[in-house]
Amino acid sequence: MYSDSHAHQSTGYLAPNDKYVRSFSPVVFWTVSGDETRQRVKYADERVCKSHLLNCCPHDILSGTRMDLGECTKIHDLALRADYEIASKDKDLFFELDAVDHLESFIADCDRRTELAKKRLAETQEEISAEVAAKAEKVHELNEEIGKLLAKAEQLGAEGNVDEAQKVLQEVEKVRTKKKDAEEEYRNSMPASSFQQQKLRVCEVCSAYLGLHDNDRRLADHFGGKLHLGFIQIREKLDQLKKTVVEKQEIRNQERLKRREEREKEEKLKKTTRSQSKEPKRRRRSRSASRDKRRSRSRERKRRQRSRSRSRGHRHNHEQSSRHKSSRDQQHSSRDGSRDGMNGRAESRRADDTGDL
Repeated sequence: MYSDSHAHQSTGYLAPNDKYVRSFSPVVFWTVSGDETRQRVKYADERVCKSHLLNCCPHDILSGTRMDLGECTKIHDLALRADYEIASKDKDLFFELDAVDHLESFIADCDRRTELAKKRLAETQEEISAEVAAKAEKVHELNEEIGKLLAKAEQLGAEGNVDEAQKVLQEVEKVRTKKKDAEEEYRNSMPASSFQQQKLRVCEVCSAYLGLHDNDRRLADHFGGKLHLGFIQIREKLDQLKKTVVEKQEIRNQERLKRREEREKEEKLKKTTRSQSKEPKRRRRSRSASRDKRRSRSRERKRRQRSRSRSRGHRHNHEQSSRHKSSRDQQHSSRDGSRDGMNGRAESRRADDTGDL
């Protein structure tokens, strides 16, 4: 019996008491390890193989071949694939990006192995001239064509298309005639001892070795085999996914541009609305400002009028006071003059009186 921690280490899944697992509300995927150990995983979980969800994981496609990769390090489950297919109808999850990265890495590794195999063959096989190599390459190309046609004929026969299969076999006979002529040219271009040696070639698709003198059965088994067809499927799927990613990115960019234009229109409309709403306020402010100016001017005029009236009143009072003062001075002076005259007459009388005596 396994403990939860042991199940976590051996399966790569999280134990039931893990916080990350409890964050998923829907129960999407169950697996049992030991007796009662159950795990919950959602199709969007990073531990789920996105290539498997898109039906293009090399671990599935090449299973049972001489290049069997074993089990994938990520989770594979058909129920998760079904859930993903349902969810992808409502929205784009862009799992194609993960699958493209996965397949590109796998194909790049395969191409490196192909180049290394070519270098090994160049080092081990007897070196031949460029002319002889071209003739040998011609034989290899015809072998490849024969193998593909035979594989196609077998597939059509398995599907019940006997007439189509017979037509393909007729094409095979034509290619065999071309191959016979090409082999004759190749044989005549080199010594008989060298011709009998098996000239190998590396398959550009699956990096398997092909012989120059392989028979039709061997060619059909290779080009119609699971390994070669699996690599064709992987390469074609990679090209398809790249196109899908480009198309989706273009659609996303268009949607993003459309949303930006809509936001700009909304902002422009808001600015127009704000300016229209501010216009009456400006008018009210201008009217109130003009009223304030008129009031201030009227107050200024009144202030000036009051100041003028006060200045006039001051001048009038000053003039009145000055006239009053002058009149008083005149009165005082007349009084003084009358007093002097009276005093003079009194003195003259007194003088007259003294003279008579």
